[in-house]
Parts: sequence; C-alpha cells; structure tokens
Amino acid sequence: MATLYGIGVGPGDPELLTLKALRIVRAVPVLAYPAPETGDSLARAIVAPHLTGGQTEIAIRIPLEVARFPAQEVYDAAAQDIAAHLKQGSDVAVLCQGDPFFYGSFMYLFGRLARDWKTVVVPGVSSLMACAAALGTPLAARDDALCVLPAPLPEDVLEARLRDCDCAAIIKLGRHFPKVKRVLDRLGLATRARYVEHASMQNQRVRALSEIGDGEVPYFAMLLVHKRDEVWRVD
Repeated sequence: MATLYGIGVGPGDPELLTLKALRIVRAVPVLAYPAPETGDSLARAIVAPHLTGGQTEIAIRIPLEVARFPAQEVYDAAAQDIAAHLKQGSDVAVLCQGDPFFYGSFMYLFGRLARDWKTVVVPGVSSLMACAAALGTPLAARDDALCVLPAPLPEDVLEARLRDCDCAAIIKLGRHFPKVKRVLDRLGLATRARYVEHASMQNQRVRALSEIGDGEVPYFAMLLVHKRDEVWRVD
C-alpha cells in the first residue's frame, strides 16, 4: 500500500529540514503543498534547493481570508487528487511549513485521508522555536504556563488569557497587531513583548514593539511575552 507523508519542512530556512524529511522529500514520486491563490508556495520554496526534479507536483491553492478558512472544498478536492495517486501505488509527501500538527494545513488532509491510507507524520521545527531562537529569549522555564494565542481571537478573550498565563506566544499577527498592542498596553506587558517576523528566513526582522507601525505587520510575525521579562530570573 502506498504511504501518505505529512512533512514538516520547518519555518523557512532550508537547512532546518530534518534528515528524515529530506530523505522522504527526495524519494517520493509525488509532492503536494499549500500555496496562495496566486503566487508561489513558501513550503515548496523551502525544499526547492533539495529537489532533484522529475516529481509530480500538486499545488493546493488555499484562500487565507479568515471567513473562508479552512476552505473545505479546497481540501476535499486536494484529498481526492492525492488519493488518486495513492490508489496508483505512488507515495505522496504533503509539505507543511513548520510542523504538520502545530496549526499546520496538513491536519485537514490528515482528517480526510488517514483512515483509508497508511499515513506517516514527520515533525518539523515550528515557528515558535524559530522565533525564540531568533530573539535570543527562552519561551518558558520551571513551572511556567505557556499559552499559544492566535491574534484573531476577540480582544476580550486575548486579554483574559494573557492575564492567566505566565508567558505567551501570540501568532498570526498581521492586521490584528493594533488590537494585540492595545491589550499589551492595558496589561502593562508592552515592554515585555518581543517581536520577530519571518523567523529564520532571509527577510527576518527583530524589532522593538515601539518601532512597529500598525500597517506593516505580516501574517508570519509573532510576539513572545513573559511576565518576568527575563525568563531565567529567580524571584
């Protein structure tokens, strides 16, 4: 029976591919990957330096607007395309930026295909770890409660959850940055928030929160917040 692979390709730096991911990506006859409605796939760009050519490729064009995501009909169609190759006996590797099971698009294909096909998930370096490394700050220590908070959450929910945790990673900033900044200001945490965008990529930027304008924050940006400021400090 053919195998479906969910491959975590890491946050952007091609050298952060795991050896297992690299071996599978080079060996499978079919590669599938998410891509925007127009333009190139970031997941494919990450593995491009390692590809040898000759593979069949399936670009899964996914709308990123909140109101349309997850785009069920897109994943339904992609699952059918992938299943057709699996039925022919061809292994398929689905590329997923970061880790497949950490807000990864592969989970929607997993839910449609894993019951019928042998499926192997290969973990990847997540953006969470890449941002911590880029910022030179640990995520958490000792008995800290770490929250991962998507910025699209309602403002009152974000504030309540930030009140209840010791440290947080606020992801998917984009157009939600002004709302997040208001919450951090109210909680007195703005000076303890560290910002990075496009972690591990050539266009990576690390900046102070006060230097960032409301309209210049991309989707692939993250804030790390710790109430002790210095994570390793013993109070």
